[in-house]
Amino acid sequence: MFDVTIIGCGVIGALLARKLSQYDLRILILERENDVAMGTTKANSAIVHAGYDPEPGTLMSKLNVQGSEQMEKLCRELDVEYRRCGSMVLAFSAEETATLKTLYDRGIKNGVKELRLLSGEEARTMEPALAETVRGALLAPTAAIVDPWGLCLAAAETAVRNGAELKRGSAVAGVEDLGDHYVVHTASGNYESRYLVNCAGVHGHEISAMVGESEWMPKHSRGEYYLLDKSSGDLVNHVIFQCPSVLGKGVLVAPTVHGNLIVGPNAVDVDAPDRRENTLAGMEFVAETSRRSVPSIDFRQSIRNFAGVRANTSESDFIIRPAKNMPRLLHIAGIKSPGLSAAPAIAEYAAGLLEDMGIVLEKKDEWNGRREQIRFKQLSDEEKAALIAKDPRYGRVICRCETITEGEIVAAIHSPIPPCSLDGIK
Repeated sequence: MFDVTIIGCGVIGALLARKLSQYDLRILILERENDVAMGTTKANSAIVHAGYDPEPGTLMSKLNVQGSEQMEKLCRELDVEYRRCGSMVLAFSAEETATLKTLYDRGIKNGVKELRLLSGEEARTMEPALAETVRGALLAPTAAIVDPWGLCLAAAETAVRNGAELKRGSAVAGVEDLGDHYVVHTASGNYESRYLVNCAGVHGHEISAMVGESEWMPKHSRGEYYLLDKSSGDLVNHVIFQCPSVLGKGVLVAPTVHGNLIVGPNAVDVDAPDRRENTLAGMEFVAETSRRSVPSIDFRQSIRNFAGVRANTSESDFIIRPAKNMPRLLHIAGIKSPGLSAAPAIAEYAAGLLEDMGIVLEKKDEWNGRREQIRFKQLSDEEKAALIAKDPRYGRVICRCETITEGEIVAAIHSPIPPCSLDGIK
C-alpha cells in the first residue's frame, strides 16, 4: 500500500515527488510514457517567466513569482543548467506601448522586482539585433532560461534515490474507490494508495473523468518551434517577447542554456493531446512573426523543429484543489504557461494541500535532495585530465559536436532512473 500515488512524471509530478520524499511516506509515481518529461515538459520555451503577465490575485500570479524566485536555488541544488538572462516585451505601436505600462503595473502588484520600461533606443542598445520599428520594451531582469527536461529528470532521480518508486509505461486505465484507499489500474499492474495526485498534464481531464468529475474541459493548443544551431545562439541575450494576446505570450526569440536559439511558438487549437506535428503554415507563421522582433534570424540554421501541446483548460487559472467527490484525490491541472516557472512553488503548495487533506508529513531522519552531474565539456583542461586519469572512459568522446563522453553515458545508465533510450547499453 502506497501513501501517495502521483499520476504523471512531468516537471510538476517530479518536483512534487521530490518534495514529498523528504517525509516518511511510501510514494509511487506513475508515468504513461516510457520515460519522464515526455509531454509538455519536453516541448516548451524553457523560460522562467518573471511574473508580470498573470492577473493579480490569481493562483497563477502568486505561484509564478514564488517559483521564479525559488528556481535558481533549486537548479543549483540539482545541478541543472539555469541562466538568469532577463526578458524584454516589445512594443511596435502606441497601443502596445500602453500594454507595456499595463504589464508593468501588473508586475508591480504581483511583486516582480526590478521591472523597467525602456524606450526603443534603450532596448536596441541592449539588444542590437532588434528591429528599428521597436518603440519601447518592458525589461524584466529576473526572467531566466532553464533546462526543463533536465530539471524533471533531476527531481525524479532525487525522489527515487530517497525512496520513491517510479513506474514507466503505466498509463492509468481506471481508478477504483474502496473507501479508505484507491486502486489504480494501469498498463503495468494495479496499485493501492491512500491518496492520489492527478499530475497528468494534457491527460488530466481523462483522470478527472475516471473519477466521475467534469469540472473543466481541455482546450488543447499546439505550439510549434524552431531550434537553431549554436552559431545563432548569441543573436540575442535576453528572452525577446512580443506583446501578449488572447492566444498567449506570442512568438519569442530566446537563447537556450545549451547555446542554441529557440524561436516560437504559435498557438493553434487541436482536437487531441497528441497532435504535436509541425505544419508548413505554422512554421511559416513563426518565422514571419519572429522577424518582426529580430529581422536577422537565419532560419537556414534550423537544426530541429518540434511542437508541444499546452495543458489549457476551460478555466483561466491553474487548477490545484481536492476533487469534490473524492476527498483524498488532489487535482493539479491546467498548468499552462507559466507552469514551468511556477513548478517549484506548485510542489510546495500541493504538499501543503495534501497535509490539509490528512497526510501526516513527518520529516525523515536522513534526506538528500541534491544531485551532481559531470559535464565534461564545461571542465577546465586540468579538471578533464584529472577525471580521465581517474576513469579513462571520460577520454572517449561519443559525440564530438556536443563533447559527450563514454563516462557520461555510463553515469546516465547507472542513475536511479536511466533514460529508456539508454537501457541495456553496456
